[in-house]
Amino acid sequence: MKAVILQSAQVQRTQAHWLWLAPLVLLIALLAGTAIGETSIPVDTIFKVLANHLFGANYAVDRIDAGIIWNYRLSRAIVAACCGAALALAGVVLQALLRNPLADPYLMGISAGASTGAVAVTVAGLGAGALTLSAGAFAGAGLAFGLVVLLAHAASSGTGGGRSTQAAGAIILAGIAGSQLFNALTAFIITKSASAEQARGIMFWLLGNLSGVRWGDVAIAFPAALGGLLICLWHRRALDAFTFGADSAASMGIAVRPTRGFLIIAVALVTAIMVSIVGAIGFVGLVIPHAMRFIVGTQHTRLVPASALAGAVFLIGSDILSRILVPGQVLPIGVITSLIGAPAFALILVRGTRSR
Repeated sequence: MKAVILQSAQVQRTQAHWLWLAPLVLLIALLAGTAIGETSIPVDTIFKVLANHLFGANYAVDRIDAGIIWNYRLSRAIVAACCGAALALAGVVLQALLRNPLADPYLMGISAGASTGAVAVTVAGLGAGALTLSAGAFAGAGLAFGLVVLLAHAASSGTGGGRSTQAAGAIILAGIAGSQLFNALTAFIITKSASAEQARGIMFWLLGNLSGVRWGDVAIAFPAALGGLLICLWHRRALDAFTFGADSAASMGIAVRPTRGFLIIAVALVTAIMVSIVGAIGFVGLVIPHAMRFIVGTQHTRLVPASALAGAVFLIGSDILSRILVPGQVLPIGVITSLIGAPAFALILVRGTRSR
């Protein structure tokens, strides 16, 4: 018993140290995202530019370097961090609510629906100017997820034993079907309504594109990511309970339907906002929560901040690779996340299977 208590105390001390290190890790990632690119910029130059803009200092800095740092790379790194954190948190919430380790915004059709809504507003003129890009993306995300839930419910209803297992598989199959449907709708809208130049730009954006990100996008992405983090932390006890099923959550005094509905709406909204800014990016919400469970465990008090941090660092690193992997060319960030995420998920899947 004494050994167990000592081990628990040691774990708590390790977690406390990790919490103190988290801001430092994120700061280092942001500095790397700002310094590394087509042209390398010294770190001291970055600090001088930040001091000039934030504190009114008057350091002598090359105007081109200052423009690259402040107007291009720093805002891009911040949006990448916000997007990575938000998508990882969305994966954590969906996996807990649906009790399915394969649930994430990309596989559940939310990203595909948000892409369709955004393209319908910008290219097809849906809403006659009354809808913003984010509103169209949110409408598409909500419609896609609603369709997936209906399909999964219809597929799993009327089953006898093993209903929960069948439902878990049905919702993933429904998500794949929904993703394909909305991807096809997106392609149809682009083919019918977009010019050749628009089609090329949209297709690049749909694979994940941070090239056009500026400070106005930071003002949208940061509150969305912060709000998602606070919501997840506030509902961490409910997420722990949902991991064991709706009945367990109800026995703990949690209002199951209102809580589940609120969390799903929050996931759809945050995902839609991020997709409207950077396009659909896969594997972040799938791989990051799995990786963090191996490191910090399954309790959402630790899993939520760890996933947010890891998602932010992962997407900043992916963005760096997208700029330097092919000289003179910027790759869509979704390509990088898939190239890294697919083998990583395969490794996690194999290790998880062997450990059972």
